[in-house]
Amino acid sequence: MGSNVYGILTMVMIAEFIFGNMSNGFIVLINCIDWVRKRTLSSIGWILLFLAISRMALIWEMLLTWIIHMKYSFSFVAGTELRGFVFTWVFSNHFSLWLATILSIFYLLKIASFSRPVFLYLKWREKKVLLMILLGNLIFLIFNILQINKHVEDWMYQYERNITWSSRVNEFAGFSNLVLLEMIVFSVTPFTLALVSFILLIFSLWKHLQKMHLNSRGERDPSTKAHVNALRIMVSFLLLYATYFISFFLSLIPMAHKTGLGLMFSITVGLFYPSSHSFILILGHSNLRQASLWVMTYLKYRQKH
Repeated sequence: MGSNVYGILTMVMIAEFIFGNMSNGFIVLINCIDWVRKRTLSSIGWILLFLAISRMALIWEMLLTWIIHMKYSFSFVAGTELRGFVFTWVFSNHFSLWLATILSIFYLLKIASFSRPVFLYLKWREKKVLLMILLGNLIFLIFNILQINKHVEDWMYQYERNITWSSRVNEFAGFSNLVLLEMIVFSVTPFTLALVSFILLIFSLWKHLQKMHLNSRGERDPSTKAHVNALRIMVSFLLLYATYFISFFLSLIPMAHKTGLGLMFSITVGLFYPSSHSFILILGHSNLRQASLWVMTYLKYRQKH
């Protein structure tokens, strides 16, 4: 039974890895081509470019986690290797979440229609607002790194002191839980901002539909379509990131540290977020969708000839 589950999870993980790299790599490629052609990118182009890069880094980092666990226990990884591995994961996870949050705020400022002076002030200064949020989140990153570096230093001290296999395994389980809890705590703020943006956009759509109630255009109205498209992308982000959160909590279960199957299941659940959401982004943006259709048409033509 265990071997069958292991085989299924392995196939799912490989599929997520390939699909995630293809979808995120496609976003990077198309935006880089636009950058070369036009010598510039729009705000959303830059956001999507770096979001896709951070997600590719996150996917590779999660795969590396599993490979290292299979070859030898993390309990015997110390010093520069452990610090580099953990900090790379912190960076990729941080920017993957914050850039998705910035994308949600971008949709809110670009599409929503509120008459409040505060909102209009932010809407008119959209690029500055996004830049300030991007710079402000670096403060969270610095605090996160400082906290996790403290845990790494404590682990290195325990690593040098404990020489038995069982003691190192137990100490590393405690270290892993501390790092995961830190990641969860520092993920609450951007997730909350994305959730607030989603709620405000729903409220904006509701107000817009009320105004359009006497108009027969309904869903053909461009503003309504823009609202619905943005909401589709945002709700998929919130739901998929919720699965990523679940993978954190699954990793906190003591059994996950003792069995490779438990760790593999949590990684498989976690990979679903960075692998799937980028595909939804491709479908939700006209230039990416058109580029993907062109690629599919070209591949079909090559198969026939």
